[in-house]
Amino acid sequence: MERSNKPAPISASGTGPQPNVHLEQGRAIARLPSGDSVEVLLYGATVISWKSNGKENIWVSDAAKLDGSKPVRGGIPIVFPCFGPPPKDHATGKLPQHGFGRNSHWEYLGSSSSESGALAKGGDDSIKLDFGLSHQQLSEDTKKAWPYEFGLVYSVTLAKDGLQTMLNVTNQGKEAFEFQMLLHSYWRVDDVTRCTVNGLGSATYIDKVLDAKEQQQSTPELRITGEVDRVYKSIKQDITSIVQDGKSRLDVQRDRIVDSVIWNPWIEKAKGMGDFEPNDGYKNMICVEVGAVDGWQKLEPGETFEGGQILKSHL
Repeated sequence: MERSNKPAPISASGTGPQPNVHLEQGRAIARLPSGDSVEVLLYGATVISWKSNGKENIWVSDAAKLDGSKPVRGGIPIVFPCFGPPPKDHATGKLPQHGFGRNSHWEYLGSSSSESGALAKGGDDSIKLDFGLSHQQLSEDTKKAWPYEFGLVYSVTLAKDGLQTMLNVTNQGKEAFEFQMLLHSYWRVDDVTRCTVNGLGSATYIDKVLDAKEQQQSTPELRITGEVDRVYKSIKQDITSIVQDGKSRLDVQRDRIVDSVIWNPWIEKAKGMGDFEPNDGYKNMICVEVGAVDGWQKLEPGETFEGGQILKSHL
């Protein structure tokens, strides 16, 4: 897809080791001189690995398909332009659950040393990978189901002190459209029963385990003791943290978006998903997902939306 500010290749000049990027088996892999790395599948532009200090931060099912045959169970799939099953009376009503972002082939737009943004320090400190998806790249069936002209640019920035993932949405057509977006992030933990999710404040949430009833967060932390499927709306605090054994494990900072989904399938639901392995893998993962899913975002022709997350691992 066309992009006016396509990043320039990383310069080979400079002293000392430089960030490295290469493409293999349908994925882009970036590595810093420190050894920290990130892997992104071109199918779905799904982040499937992020290692810091030699340790993996992301959970991916042992049964996940990484060959482009179906969306990845695990990693950071991109939900766009609808979250969950779309309403039948909405413009997205003919699309599958979670839309088409996670099961489309994205174009690799290139890499650059990141000289701006929350994590950027320039030089060998960070590297940004850009991926693009537009109306022209969709299947004919998907174009018919959602016939809007759009452009998506997904930027994944790897830095010494974290990872940043940002989705930019542009309306390139002549009519307005509505959408939702979510970064469906699966985080690896040692034991979810020893974890809490902090920083939800007193936010209102939709509890999908309790017939989608609206609830109010009444405690400063959320403990995982069973199936959890909650959509938190307009969280006032910027950062939601996963705390393990009383110590910070991962900080998830919402950037220009205010909603979050917390999900863990627990025992029975994990057993019922054919691509969720091992069956007790729910013990080692927790989804803390940032997005804009409370209602719809509307873009007029020529307008742009941008939102994402800034992540800091404490491994």
